[in-house]
Amino acid sequence: MANSNFIRHTVVFTLKHPQGSAAEQDFLTAAKILAAIPRVEKFEQLKQVSPKNQYQFGFSMEFADQAAYDHYNNHPDHVAFVQQRWVNEVAEFMEIDYVPVEA
Repeated sequence: MANSNFIRHTVVFTLKHPQGSAAEQDFLTAAKILAAIPRVEKFEQLKQVSPKNQYQFGFSMEFADQAAYDHYNNHPDHVAFVQQRWVNEVAEFMEIDYVPVEA
């Protein structure tokens, strides 16, 4: 992504489901719908391995600009995923959005 105004949206989270369970896998599989939302770039699902925090997983994605990020946030698939899955299945999370530092 050549645009220096891009936004990297990240969230780390812990699920309510037991680690390695079918319910955990079902949540991660369902979350792949987020990658299909137009204007989402570089979507990744990540397993957290550091002993320095309590979170289990992370999602990371990039957007070309604020308009692309707003499109994602308001997209019906994102809204439905948050309302139907995230709110009910995530125990705790932290969201961080980054933009490049102009040095």
